[in-house]
Amino acid sequence: MSDSLLGLFPLKWREFWKKVAAEEENLQEIRLRVDRPILIIRQGEECYLDDRGCYTDKQEEACVLGEEDLQAFMQHICNYSLYAFEDEIKQGFITVAGGHRVGIAGQVVLDKPGSVRTIKHISYMNIRIAHEIKGAADAVLPKLYINGRLKNTLIISPPGCGKTTLLRDLIRQVSDGNAYGRGLCVGVVDERSEIAGSYMGRPQNDIGMRTDVLDACPKVLGMMLLLRSMTPQVIAIDELGGREDMEALHLAAACGSRIIATIHGEDLNDVYRKFGSDNFLQERIFECFLVLGKREGKCRILRHYGKEEAYAEIGGNGDDCRGLSGSGTLV
Repeated sequence: MSDSLLGLFPLKWREFWKKVAAEEENLQEIRLRVDRPILIIRQGEECYLDDRGCYTDKQEEACVLGEEDLQAFMQHICNYSLYAFEDEIKQGFITVAGGHRVGIAGQVVLDKPGSVRTIKHISYMNIRIAHEIKGAADAVLPKLYINGRLKNTLIISPPGCGKTTLLRDLIRQVSDGNAYGRGLCVGVVDERSEIAGSYMGRPQNDIGMRTDVLDACPKVLGMMLLLRSMTPQVIAIDELGGREDMEALHLAAACGSRIIATIHGEDLNDVYRKFGSDNFLQERIFECFLVLGKREGKCRILRHYGKEEAYAEIGGNGDDCRGLSGSGTLV
């Protein structure tokens, strides 16, 4: 049973949550909403909890949370000091012991246009269960090295297909060293606190002995800070955004850092649409592309693209890409 998961809930609720916490490995999300049924995402399927904390697929049997219940959860997660967590609250999530992340929503209070001062009247919570799967990157490691040198790698994945799980294990194995390359100093910009799952500044996940983390830091700012202060041999980031991210990556690569990054998308075409094919062709930062997806209900590594294959397709020369032999299962 996970003490960290059970510890998310106030003492009076722990007996209710014992059955759920006992099978943490099968859980993806716990969704709590005021005056709505408790929803559990378990093995990719949605179900409810009844008044005894048992699973049910009948909505009429589902336990419904009241406002006081949700506020009690929020107070407990914040160690009964919302003020101490105001920076996390305005970001929309709180990372807790065990690396689990609690997303929150409610009434947004703006400081100035485009800047959130805080979120009040919190009425919605999404507990995303942290899963650390050591060995998730085993199948792709041979593709990521050439003569002991790590390739700049981009992981493309739709939401919920294991990209952060894969990235986390890649960071660990690159940092500690593996059969294909020696251990390297890795700088991680963990903007959403999902990779390292830092709690009070300390990673809750194993990300390797040579890894340094900037937690809850914007990606562009974080990459520049790492380059100035930690001289990383590798920079790792999750969920590339717009062109500013790409420009920062280009600078990092020009400074000699290797790159491991992820991006939301179904395939290479989504990447081109996000950054523009001309810009992407010109930069040519990445040498290895991994595409994740679901097959037979499981998250898998579906495709591997080498540098020439990928950029040939960007240039419109057709799909001349090879599947990854023995594609690994992530979760």
